Amino acid sequence: MTNTNKTINVNGTNIVIISNKEADYISLTDIAKHKDAVNTDDIIKNWLRNRNTIELLGFWEQIHNPNFNPVEFDGFRKQAGLNSFTMSPKKWIETTNAIGITSKAGRYGGTFAHRDIALEFASWISVEFKLFLLKEFQRLKDEENDRLKLDWNLQRTLAKVNYKIHTDAIKENLLPKELSKQQINFVYADEADLLNMALFGKTAKQWRAEKSAAKGNIRDEATIEQLVVLSNMESINALLIEQGQPQSNRLEQLNKIAITQMKSLLGNKHIKKLK
Repeated sequence: MTNTNKTINVNGTNIVIISNKEADYISLTDIAKHKDAVNTDDIIKNWLRNRNTIELLGFWEQIHNPNFNPVEFDGFRKQAGLNSFTMSPKKWIETTNAIGITSKAGRYGGTFAHRDIALEFASWISVEFKLFLLKEFQRLKDEENDRLKLDWNLQRTLAKVNYKIHTDAIKENLLPKELSKQQINFVYADEADLLNMALFGKTAKQWRAEKSAAKGNIRDEATIEQLVVLSNMESINALLIEQGQPQSNRLEQLNKIAITQMKSLLGNKHIKKLK
């Protein structure tokens, strides 16, 4: 999972926050610098020796971590607060399978804790500092949310623009053209060419002249929507012939039917599944 690193400044102290889609982890090492910039590890260990701290960590893990080891937690809980009791982030993590505290190496290295735990540590360091930390952390999250809203609105706008481009392309390239009076009145000896004119706006011969390099014919290059409409038009044309409709009337009606059906099919989700 991709992590992002952010830094906030709390009363002059830079604090690193590592975030992913699931949670934010705040640097305990940086928080400890508010109290002592040199002995940060000792400050964290002293906090971990506290019985209240062990209970906080254990209860947090039981809520959020299905792989947490409660038996080891109970043992630490009984010893916490005794002069002989010692605890380090590494010991806590390795012994209990904890996820609320983690150690990082490298440029942004140190001890990190889930924000729930980190804010409690900040409160132990200084209640006032915790409040300033909480304020800056919330400001960071508000900025991130505003950025997400902006990105979402931008994506939505681009989607609308792309949709308009897409629909315009469909209208330009797939929707049948309304035939002129001259085209309607022209006699087509082949009924197949009558259907070609109604749907594609050209005869098979005209298409071959334009697509001399094509291997198939005008219907081989048709989309699934066009083939569905063509099949419907064949049945309708047969009915119109039985009714004694002249060719010019049939062509005009078939052309209108082709336009209407193509508009409907191009937005049909079931047709899209067939592609």
